[in-house]
Amino acid sequence: MFELRRLRLLHELAVRGTLAAVADALSYSPSSVSQQLARLEAEAGVPLLEPDGRRVRLTAHGQALAAHAARMLDEDELVRAELERMRPSLAPVRVAAMQSAVLGLIPRALTALHASVPDLRVEIVELPPEEGLFELAARGFDLVVAEQYPGHTRAHRAGIARTLLGHDSIRLATAAGAAAVALADLADRPWVMEPVGTAAREWTTQQCRAAGFEPDVPFELADLTAHVTLIGAGVAVGMLPTLVFAGAPAPVRLADLPGAPRRDVFVATRSGAADRPGIRAVRDALQTAFDDARVE
Repeated sequence: MFELRRLRLLHELAVRGTLAAVADALSYSPSSVSQQLARLEAEAGVPLLEPDGRRVRLTAHGQALAAHAARMLDEDELVRAELERMRPSLAPVRVAAMQSAVLGLIPRALTALHASVPDLRVEIVELPPEEGLFELAARGFDLVVAEQYPGHTRAHRAGIARTLLGHDSIRLATAAGAAAVALADLADRPWVMEPVGTAAREWTTQQCRAAGFEPDVPFELADLTAHVTLIGAGVAVGMLPTLVFAGAPAPVRLADLPGAPRRDVFVATRSGAADRPGIRAVRDALQTAFDDARVE
């Protein structure tokens, strides 16, 4: 019988690619990870790892056992969820949320949870969807709040379940006193956008190109509150999802874009853990918070 803790290390290596990344994710030292994987290899009786330059990679036997490890971890999660439903105490729920959700949903959801499930510990980390969804698959978090922009699909990972919270309108943002303008009228203005590689950046750039111009982006910021500040000061223009304002009046001027685009806001969980009482409670609280925000 293989020890589940060691199987998880092999699974993490298959997902993250390096011993250093596994050690960092699980707060181990790289030497500890190596020692535990060496013991797993001895138990298996076949080579699981082989040198790959200065790194290691999984052998065919290692890949087969890593796939088995993923199934075992899923089964372990299902059993834990079943046991949790049978007892009154709730395990902590670790949540990764994109910034607009942290601003617009998390405070309302936590307030509701404090009233309905006061003993539930919820841990929140702000992460962009690209990182949050990866960490969910790697078992770094229990639930992720993410988005999908129109026409921009995200990969569906096996064993990950998504629940749509709703749709969030995306609008053109200029300074509060600015005259009404169309997107094409902003071709010569400086833009503030999220970093290259994010779905938001790719989508916003495509909208500008569809309007006939390549945007000048001197301001590349992950912090959407900084977007609002720069736009409000009149030094930049941008596109903002309504959820950023958390239901409060926007301090900038918002104009509809062609086609009134909306992004999908969803929560994602591992299928084996989706029915855990604590995760269900958090998911329900986020749904209520989204409905109250009235961003559609």
